[in-house]
Amino acid sequence: MQILTPNTDLFHPQRKLFTCSTITSTLIPTKPLSVSTARKTNREHLRNLENVLKTSTTSTDNHDNNVSSRPVKTTTSTSTLLGGLSLARIWPHMKAAVDEMSPRILKRLQRLLSKSSEERSPKNKLGSNWRELHGSNNWAGLLDPLDENLRREIVRYGEFVQASYHAFHSDPEGSPRDIALPDGSFKVTKSLYATSSVRLPKWIDDVAPDLRWMTKPTSWVGYVAVCDDPREIRRMGRREIVIALRGTATLLEWSENFRPNLVSMPEPKPDPSDPTRPKVECGFNSLYTTASQQAPSLAESLVGEISRLVDLYAGEELSISVTGHSLGAAIALLAAGDIAERVPNAPPVSVFSFGGPRVGNREFADRLVSKGVKVLRVVNSQDVVTKRNNPWAYSHVGAELRVDMKMSPYLKPNADVACCHDLEAYLHLVDGFLASNCPFRANAKRSLRKLLDEQRSNVKVLYTGKSLRLNRDSIVDNGDVLPSPSS
Repeated sequence: MQILTPNTDLFHPQRKLFTCSTITSTLIPTKPLSVSTARKTNREHLRNLENVLKTSTTSTDNHDNNVSSRPVKTTTSTSTLLGGLSLARIWPHMKAAVDEMSPRILKRLQRLLSKSSEERSPKNKLGSNWRELHGSNNWAGLLDPLDENLRREIVRYGEFVQASYHAFHSDPEGSPRDIALPDGSFKVTKSLYATSSVRLPKWIDDVAPDLRWMTKPTSWVGYVAVCDDPREIRRMGRREIVIALRGTATLLEWSENFRPNLVSMPEPKPDPSDPTRPKVECGFNSLYTTASQQAPSLAESLVGEISRLVDLYAGEELSISVTGHSLGAAIALLAAGDIAERVPNAPPVSVFSFGGPRVGNREFADRLVSKGVKVLRVVNSQDVVTKRNNPWAYSHVGAELRVDMKMSPYLKPNADVACCHDLEAYLHLVDGFLASNCPFRANAKRSLRKLLDEQRSNVKVLYTGKSLRLNRDSIVDNGDVLPSPSS
C-alpha cells in the first residue's frame, strides 16, 4: 500500500520579517534593494527636487512680471537653480527617468517646503496604552524602532516647549499674556518664574539699558497647562497636566549654567557625613529653589499649582508630563522628583527632555527611579550640551532616544553647534526617525519651513536656492505654525 506523505511546506507558516533596507525609508516586509534600484532612487530624488525648484521659479517670475496668472511651462533645465549642475551628465539615465516622475513625491516635497500647508501625523486613540507611552515599562520595545504613537507624543511635547520660547521672546521683560499653545485642547493655568542667586554689577544695566531683561534676577521660564477638552481626554485615556520649560535665555541663566559644582539636595533629615547623598549641579539647583521679593521659588510655585490641580480633578485619571529643552530639560528633572515626593496622591510623573545635560550624581538618578519618575531623554549625537559635565561625577537618568544629524537628507552633516542643539532640529530628526539602522523616514510630516527660517546656513544648498526663497516669500502664512526661537 502506498503511503501518501503530505507536503509540509504547504502548511508551514510564512514569516514576514520587518527589515530596514539601507535604501528604503519605511518599515515594511521587503527584500534589500539592488544597487541599480538604489541609483534609480537617488536619481528620482534629485529629479523631483529639480522640478520643485523649476515650478517655484516659473510661478514667481510670472507673478513679478504680471504677464499672466496661468502657469508657464519651463522648456529648459538651465533656467532652474539645478540646471547649471548638469544632472544628466552626472547620471546619464536622468533624462530617461523624467518620464517616470512620481507626482505624489513631487507634491510631498512642495508641502514640506510650504508653511501654509503644515501637515501633522494623525492622532490615534491611545486609550489604555497611554501608560506604556508614558513610560510605565521604561519605553521598552518602543524606541528602536520608534513607535508611531510615541513619535507623535514626543513631537507634541517639543511643541509645548517651543510655545514657551515663543511666549518669552514676545515679552522678555514681563509676563507673557497670550501663550499660543500648539494644542487647542489645553489651557494655561500657571506662569512659572525662576530666580537666579547670581548678582551682577549695576553698571551693566547702564551700559545696555535696552537689554535690561538679560540681567533681571527673575524671569518667566514656562507654564503649567491642563487638558480641558472632553474629546481629547477620551482620546488620550486620561486628563493630562503638562509642565513646559524653555532653555537658557538671560545672562544670569548663562551664569548659573557655569556653576558645575555639586550641591546636596534638601532632605528632611540630612546627614552631612553621608557621601552617597543625592547631589545636583549648583546652578540648576539655584534657579529651581531661589525665591525673590516679586515671586516665590520655582519649586514652591510648581508644587503648589500641581497640588491644586490634583485636588481639583480628584477621582479622575491624571498624568503629569514635564518637558523642557536644554536648561529646561535639567530643571524638568528637579521638578519631576520634587512633585513625586511632595505632592500628595501624585499621579504618574514622566519627563520628556530635549538636549538636556547631566544634572546630578548617580544617587540623584537612583532617587528619581525610586520615586517612580520615568524619564525619556531625546539626544542628538552631535549635541555637545548632552555631553556636558564630568561623567565620573554626574550621571544621566532614564531611557534614551538617540537621533543623528547625519541621518537627515536636508541638513548638512557638518552643521554647527547651534543647529545641533536647536529644538526645531531635534523635532525634525525625531519626526524622520524610524530606527537606528534605517534611513530618514520618507513620509515624514513635519514642514521644512522652520528649518529654513531658523537654520538656513545649516540646510543643504539644494534646498536654499533663490527660487525656493522667492517661493517662500510668496506664500501667505495662516499663522498656525510657530517659529522655533530656540537657536
